[in-house]
Amino acid sequence: MESLAGIALATLGLIVLGGYLLGSIPFGMIATRLGGAGDIRQIGSGNIGATNVLRTGRKDLAAITLAGDALKGAAAVLLAGLITHWTAPAMALAGGAAFVGHLFPVWLKFKGGKGVATFYGVLFAIAWPVGVLAGLTWLAMAALFRLSSLAALTAAALAPLFAFATDGLGVAGHYKYPVVVLTTVMAVLIFIRHHENIRRLLKGEEPRIGGGKDAAPTA
Repeated sequence: MESLAGIALATLGLIVLGGYLLGSIPFGMIATRLGGAGDIRQIGSGNIGATNVLRTGRKDLAAITLAGDALKGAAAVLLAGLITHWTAPAMALAGGAAFVGHLFPVWLKFKGGKGVATFYGVLFAIAWPVGVLAGLTWLAMAALFRLSSLAALTAAALAPLFAFATDGLGVAGHYKYPVVVLTTVMAVLIFIRHHENIRRLLKGEEPRIGGGKDAAPTA
């Protein structure tokens, strides 16, 4: 089933709201608070993602944050799939809502992370081949240029092309157009949220992996 026509508006509203609220869960803040590392918003860049959590020196908390941010995106997509009998557009709406929730969480006055971990969680849940290709892109770019942000931006930019080229291989079945739209929207938002990184990249000032800042995806 590829159309939203057979799904009640109340159900779609629940899927979008539920996805947004899932995405809004600030795992970085929760992990650092419970782990005794303080308020992550007062550390480093103030970002709630895994990269900034890593600046606390606690790799375990960064790993928890990375996993939590990815899993909340995947959970939103898969729950929407279960509710709508694996309707790709509905799953894409839920994934997009979770992604927006991470960027603009209601619990933190709409000041969230950069979205990379949640981006990958959404991709692997709705279209695992796209997630794999985007992940391999990140790894290749990181190995070549030692720049985590450049790797993330490149993977995000190529994700819509990967979605277009791998039609029919994901959990959602023939997902091409819903996932092309979803990945395009997420890529645009990732670029917007990485505007400071882009500015540093253009100036040649972006820290390299292994150069004093860790290689976790900029989430």
